[in-house]
Amino acid sequence: MSQSTDQRFAKSRLLWKPISPTSTNVEAFRRAVNRAHPTLNLRDYYDLYTYSVSDYDFWMDLWKYLGIMYSSAPIKVIADGHSAEHPQWFPGAMLNYAENILRRNDDSIACITIGEPGGPQIPEQVSSKALRSMVSDMAAALRSNGLQTGDRVAAIVSNSTLAIVIALATASIGAIYTSSAPDMGAKGILDRYRQVRPRFLFAETETFYGGKFTNITSKIMDIVQGLASHELAFAVLLPTAREHDNMSASVDTITPKADKPTVLKLSSFLSSGDGQPLTFRQLPFQHPLFILYSSGTTGAPKCIVHSAGGILLQTMKDSAFCYEVGATDTLLQYTTTGWMMWNFMLAAIPLGGRLLLYNGSPMHPSIQAFLQLVHEHRVSVLGVSPRFLTEMKARNIHPSTIGTFDALRTVVSGGAVLTAPVHEWTQSAFGAKIRVMTGMGSTDVCTAFLSGAACLPVYAGEISCKSLGMKVEVFDHSGKNIEGTAEPGEMVCTRAHPSIPLYFWDDPSGQRFHETYFSMFPGIWRQGDFMVVNPSTNGVLILGRSDGVLNPSGIRFGSGEIYSIMETFSPIVEDSICVGQQRAQDANERVLLFVKMQRGKQLTKSLVNRIKHAIRNGLSHRHVPSYILEVKAIPYTINGKKIEIAVKQIVSGMDVIPSGAVANPEALREYYQYQAPESIHDAKL
Repeated sequence: MSQSTDQRFAKSRLLWKPISPTSTNVEAFRRAVNRAHPTLNLRDYYDLYTYSVSDYDFWMDLWKYLGIMYSSAPIKVIADGHSAEHPQWFPGAMLNYAENILRRNDDSIACITIGEPGGPQIPEQVSSKALRSMVSDMAAALRSNGLQTGDRVAAIVSNSTLAIVIALATASIGAIYTSSAPDMGAKGILDRYRQVRPRFLFAETETFYGGKFTNITSKIMDIVQGLASHELAFAVLLPTAREHDNMSASVDTITPKADKPTVLKLSSFLSSGDGQPLTFRQLPFQHPLFILYSSGTTGAPKCIVHSAGGILLQTMKDSAFCYEVGATDTLLQYTTTGWMMWNFMLAAIPLGGRLLLYNGSPMHPSIQAFLQLVHEHRVSVLGVSPRFLTEMKARNIHPSTIGTFDALRTVVSGGAVLTAPVHEWTQSAFGAKIRVMTGMGSTDVCTAFLSGAACLPVYAGEISCKSLGMKVEVFDHSGKNIEGTAEPGEMVCTRAHPSIPLYFWDDPSGQRFHETYFSMFPGIWRQGDFMVVNPSTNGVLILGRSDGVLNPSGIRFGSGEIYSIMETFSPIVEDSICVGQQRAQDANERVLLFVKMQRGKQLTKSLVNRIKHAIRNGLSHRHVPSYILEVKAIPYTINGKKIEIAVKQIVSGMDVIPSGAVANPEALREYYQYQAPESIHDAKL
């Protein structure tokens, strides 16, 4: 084991351990598997995991345990002679995703929609029975207006019960649903929706975020016109939190002509329904359900088509065994409808949980106000981003000053790397009884590759375990498994699983799909992340994107390692981004660390030296950046991820045209000055 590896794992610290591991959902499942297969004698999570990635019968065990509803039983789990890229799961099975999600039909609460404190509050508490009724009305209107199995339904909508209704009504008919958040720009939305050619578009015309109303009617109508030649037949405008005096007039004025999409309000659309009761079209396990999108920060986004059965089985598995969602639980997953976590969280409903759908900024009017809602609504599972937790730490906000949080059991951090310092602080702030965990999934599979289990301990900065059924390994560049060496490498998944995407939309030959996932290691899924396994804890560290791996003089390491050190300089250093630079004239790559300082603070020579010293001592001398430079802004995607690749391309001499997925595209302009050698020299302190 190398010196840098020793230093990396020397900081592993136990943060949380289960009080009663045998009472967890995943342990109950392990016992059920043992009863079904008496010869297995699975003793713990690791035995269960080994079984899950070595015997495809695991997926049938999961199917039965979760009570998947179907009209025709599968002939087998996976077709004989399946290919790594396009396996055929559960041949012969016929089911419907929406029917499985809506399996409850009683007065239990399924969804509660809330907005920012101080904003327009339309309290909406929807029972399971009422949710089915709303889906029935929506499906009737879609059917009567010509929606067919396989058609696409798109939405530009906030996180709400209505968004869930549209998605489930679409799925009940066997059509394909896709959504984006209203704050995405028109170009970004059109880049996505022009590819998938939706027949129906549902859109909000007003948003309230950060204490501010924004009328987006004009943008929506530009999008409608932009989709007019791409098969769009109907655009349905959703009700707003407040009425605009001029809204009806403006809609009437710009409604397209008869040969263009019909534009109407939701009330009119629903009144056109055929009045028939809700039915669920029975379809194969791998019938298309959702289209999700790659970030597409510097080019056209990939349109990733997911299967109904794959999404259902995987998201219910992770919700039950990672989040431990069950009856009486309340899940608040902070997300937009454009992020995979929105699709993921729907699995809490059939497990007996209720969704608290938050629409707005968790920072407005304050983090304390958001946490107060978590306390008042007795949230048991809270999903947030590392950035949110970093802000809590920077502002020293302790939950104990807000409420008891006696219902809260798990805090899940996702979407980016949770560094050890922030992880430790968060665990301390929430207290020993609450599990603070992190996982790693992707839009590509809409589930977790790496996760937590409530029967396992949690260590600082580490993901506790590999997810059941996901055979994750660490490969070097030649395709050799190096996991046992405790050295970092490519994250790969070497065995088929049900949520491998069906295909990319508008990729008839499958070439783009193959190149994205299977070209580096033939027959093996390459995720594009850089990871390492701690041999003493079995925990996993994600060190950054592998296409953004830093490689000075042949020494490879991830940006996440640098960010862990930079957290110790908060709040003076507000944010940072670390990339490699190798221009045409450069023989080797060098590392540049850009920092955004707290307002009123400056990057001094003394601070640069302190940062370099901390990196050298905490990691190694090879990790120390060549230059540490101050910038005004760090570029992020609209889903809150740092855009390292675009910055790397810019400082290495390329011109980058940001897509609609970039939240602050103007931030990229600042980095062009560092393409020239003299600019780096001038910036050096």
